Amino acid sequence: WKKLYLAHHWPVTVCKMSANDCQDPPEYWTIHGLWPDKGEECNRTWHFNVTEIKDLMSDMRRYWPDVLHSSLNRTQFWKHEWEKHGTCAATLEILNSQKKYFGKALELYQHVDLNSCLLKAGIKPGSSYYQMTAIKEALTRFYGVTPKIQCLPPEEGEKAQTIGQIEFCFTKELQLRNCTALKGESSPAQTDLKLGTEELSVCSDTLPTYYPAQVQ
Repeated sequence: WKKLYLAHHWPVTVCKMSANDCQDPPEYWTIHGLWPDKGEECNRTWHFNVTEIKDLMSDMRRYWPDVLHSSLNRTQFWKHEWEKHGTCAATLEILNSQKKYFGKALELYQHVDLNSCLLKAGIKPGSSYYQMTAIKEALTRFYGVTPKIQCLPPEEGEKAQTIGQIEFCFTKELQLRNCTALKGESSPAQTDLKLGTEELSVCSDTLPTYYPAQVQ
């Protein structure tokens, strides 16, 4: 693989996508995962062991919660992320254990600090619509790279798309880089984004964009 995606999702939109009962989703962007751009389930014998990340537990619960299943000890989400993506990322020495993989993802999340960047740019959840180009420009200005932004397309009778996921790309040296594919690179499988029946896709630049403050 060539690059890593650090995917943040917006819990309110995740709840909107799913029939699950989301109880009080966090009102800040949380981690969806840290994904190499190729490969899934690279080592099926390397099982998730929650005791290896017990030192990270309070940060994991806060910044990497299972939005859809809110009871605290749900580790299923982390198990899925480790077995599907972590076992592939582990070819890098800095990510070659569960503690390193989850710990480094938390570090990158703190480093990117997406929540405060959006606030500084005046982009806040609420009832007004945003132009996707304005969100992109703010992020690119702030980070110097182009992230990948995904939305829930408008439902029947809606005119706006709903922002759902923002992915930042990193090189193997964990430097931020553009998410646009370079020549000869494939884009990662998007299967991770299907929740229930609806799925996220790359946001349209022309549709108004809704950044919801609470689950409708």
